[in-house]
Amino acid sequence: MIRKTLLAVSAAALLATSLNASAAEYKFDKEGQHAFVQFRIQHLGYSWLYGSFKDFDGGFTFDEANPSADKVNVTINTTSLDTNHAERDKHLRSADFLNTAKFPQATFTSTEVKKEGKDYKITGNLTLNGVTKPITLDAHLMGEGKDPWGGYRAGFEASGEVVLKEFNISKDLGPASQKAELIISVEGVRQ
Repeated sequence: MIRKTLLAVSAAALLATSLNASAAEYKFDKEGQHAFVQFRIQHLGYSWLYGSFKDFDGGFTFDEANPSADKVNVTINTTSLDTNHAERDKHLRSADFLNTAKFPQATFTSTEVKKEGKDYKITGNLTLNGVTKPITLDAHLMGEGKDPWGGYRAGFEASGEVVLKEFNISKDLGPASQKAELIISVEGVRQ
């Protein structure tokens, strides 16, 4: 009985190791400008204000056959915020909003990846403005395959929503501007 139990535990451990080992690691292709972290927020309910973070890094593991083993990690330098308007950017970096002097980085670390049809739900912890809260991103595999330089790539597009007051961003922007939408597009190079 003990021997059968030991064999079963060993087999389960080997299976778990082989499943995790098959998840390939990818690093964001920032040098080729194939990765973007953008956002949009309503401006007074009249239009959209778009912006991006120019300095970020990250990667993911991807195993289409076993998405529960996948991981996503992103680090964003919030001081790199750019809305194409210098004075507004300065204000958004201030203590009224992102407080980048005190919190110069935001991070996202996945805690769960689920496949739903052809798409994915990526749940993880977003740390922004010194606050960590769970958010869920809706992701879509854009494609994967060999590149012309002998490498292998996979690309995803994801979107999600951030409720600003949950991250201590409480500057009153009006009722239409309480949430920011995230738009993330990344191409990863398999390592």
